[in-house]
Amino acid sequence: MGMLRTLIKEARTCRVCAPHLPLGPRPVFLVGAGARLLIVGQAPGRRVHETGIPWNDPSGEQLRDWLRMGRAQFYDASRIAIVPAGLCYPGSGKRGDLPPRAECAPLWQPRFRAALPGIRLTLLVGMHAQAYHLGARRKRTLAQTVRAYREYLPEFFPLPHPSPRNRLWMRNNPWFVKEIVPALRRHLRTL
Repeated sequence: MGMLRTLIKEARTCRVCAPHLPLGPRPVFLVGAGARLLIVGQAPGRRVHETGIPWNDPSGEQLRDWLRMGRAQFYDASRIAIVPAGLCYPGSGKRGDLPPRAECAPLWQPRFRAALPGIRLTLLVGMHAQAYHLGARRKRTLAQTVRAYREYLPEFFPLPHPSPRNRLWMRNNPWFVKEIVPALRRHLRTL
């Protein structure tokens, strides 16, 4: 527990990317020593940055729906850890939020994984989380990676990002809700 407590303090005070963050650093994550599920998203959006609560936006509502979890269950750090690939809001560009800062995942992901030995499954939500954790094991497209979820079990379960901006992806890939979401829910019950 001491190692995790120290890590939390270090991560909360991280300023590595400060010169590049338009709203300044505000690392947003949630961890607890007993967590068995780790959710690795991309980076906090503006609303999450403002509230300091991970997935506290429409994307979070959609993710909780996929997981069939209410807010109380989702934010129970004794069961679920949430550590995005980028801990801070990276700012926005022409097509929405910028990708997570490249410095962040290599700095924090391995340390949090080491400090959370009870993790039995990691949800890789979005292509940036998948790129970091799966590397060359990723398929050519997000859809192919998500469809091949069995190849990454029992450690990882890749998912698309649940952003409202991805509605077109959802419409073009109806198999996700029909096949993958039920498989995800079944797998979560085993935890």
